[in-house]
Amino acid sequence: MRNIFLFIRRYSNFLLFLVLQIIALSFLFRFNKYHEAVFNGFSNEVTGRVSQKYNSVEYYFQLKKTNEALVHENLELRKMLRENYESYDITKKIVVDSIRVDSILKYQKYQYYEAKVVGNFVTTQTNYFMLHRGAKQGLHADMGVIGSQGIVGRIVNVSENFSTVMSVLNRQFKVDAKLKKSGDRGRVEWDGASPQYIFLKNIPKSAPIAKGDSVLTSDLSSIFPPNIMIGTVAEIVNDASSNFYTLKLKTATNFSSVQFVNVVENLQLDERKALEEATQKNQ
Repeated sequence: MRNIFLFIRRYSNFLLFLVLQIIALSFLFRFNKYHEAVFNGFSNEVTGRVSQKYNSVEYYFQLKKTNEALVHENLELRKMLRENYESYDITKKIVVDSIRVDSILKYQKYQYYEAKVVGNFVTTQTNYFMLHRGAKQGLHADMGVIGSQGIVGRIVNVSENFSTVMSVLNRQFKVDAKLKKSGDRGRVEWDGASPQYIFLKNIPKSAPIAKGDSVLTSDLSSIFPPNIMIGTVAEIVNDASSNFYTLKLKTATNFSSVQFVNVVENLQLDERKALEEATQKNQ
């Protein structure tokens, strides 16, 4: 307190000048329309710039929450896609009502779960992702994993709260695929070289193909829904000794920057596996 009084006493003349100056300026801006308009414009400019900077900082710290909200919203929208529902009786016509989705749940084929990537390996021959979601949250092995740009991999192992995903960039990963333009089907796999390119094999040479054509998951895949983006044709490899092309694909997914994914569960997978096993036993 004593220091405050000493400061006021030492700079009393300057402080008195500031007070009188503020009073004079207040009279000037209050009773002179031109100066009042100039002052209001200047103050609005300063306030606007300060608010803009504050909003930019606040937006940066809210990005995580915004991103999570978008992931959840995309997940809910993906659940409503027509491809997720498949009737057992082809004579029935299913009308998907966007409000009463529960009325057709008995026909639902695919269920989606959101998950966050907490581990990512892209520099080996057998690359994997780690998800912070496991058996307690409804995940199990043989579930497909897709991102915002396309397929990512499939779950191969789960613990209570985490899951291991075999990446598309894994020499052991295989998936049935098709050309979007013609529907010709083949098998996608990785050669272990560049993380930007994978290969689609067994495409007949009679198929119309051009660079830039899209390659999607096919209806034959047991874990991925059809028509999920895999990549685009970057090069057509012509083997003169074969009747099939090998297509070099530019991956749709940037595997080094994946943060959130959707895990896909085929609700009819167990029934399909049981029938396949029974058929093999009877042969």
